[in-house]
Amino acid sequence: MANIIEQFKITGDKQISLDDYDTNYTADYKKDDAEETLTALIKETSALQTRLYAANRYSVLIIFQAMDAAGKDGAIAHTMSGLNPQGCQVFSFKQPNTEELDHDFLWRHYKALPERGRIGIHNRSHYENVLITKVHPEIILGERIPGIESVEDITDDFWKGRYKSIKDFEKHLSRNGTKIIKFFLHLSKDEQKERFLKRLDTPAKNWKFSSADVKERSYWKDYQKAYEDAINITATDEAPWYIIPADKKWFTRIAISTIILETMKQLDLKDPVLSDDETKKFAEIRTMLEAEK
Repeated sequence: MANIIEQFKITGDKQISLDDYDTNYTADYKKDDAEETLTALIKETSALQTRLYAANRYSVLIIFQAMDAAGKDGAIAHTMSGLNPQGCQVFSFKQPNTEELDHDFLWRHYKALPERGRIGIHNRSHYENVLITKVHPEIILGERIPGIESVEDITDDFWKGRYKSIKDFEKHLSRNGTKIIKFFLHLSKDEQKERFLKRLDTPAKNWKFSSADVKERSYWKDYQKAYEDAINITATDEAPWYIIPADKKWFTRIAISTIILETMKQLDLKDPVLSDDETKKFAEIRTMLEAEK
């Protein structure tokens, strides 16, 4: 278990290449044992979630980023199943609307942060602002940023500033009690093709498919470079990235659940301890209730 975490964890101490990470990796796990393994992991996480809520001191922000068809939705559904829905909140970020474009790029993400005691899941996140915008820089023009009048104005210094904003944002959250876990579901191009074809061949999954998905597939190398840059530049000790093999969905879910569980264990969550006055009041209330007829 610890080996999985360290194998996938990126903290910025070295520069990574996605080509060095096997999308089909499954460690020593077997598919036949996957359901039982995942159930046990979720059960442990559920107990920690109760302590997280009771302590009301930390929050957990889980970020999912991936290419289309990498399995983000399924991973969220499976790894969060069994948890108390009152203590979780999921946000799926789409193209920003007019109101959101009238603010800085982090504004809508800040509004979606989990409160203390809760787990927040961001399906896509503030990283879209250095991913799809890096591949399609013309999108930046819609933000109406002073000094950015054309694509030619979007220089390396612009991207350096944006990465810095993200790192400062995450550092601020970490200092104030938000534990950040960032997952990149690393899917191979061949597996994406197979999943696209399955969506086309399965009427019940047709709604998941968009012609835009195939168009973005033609930018595969550009996206891989954008992800590498984002991971290398923004991975830190307080907000690490995890590069998760995504060709085998069953293993992807085990790896994600393992990392979430172990990260929450590191918070050393404990049940709140009542003060002497509160304990005395409880004793008085017990006496009163037992005296009722």
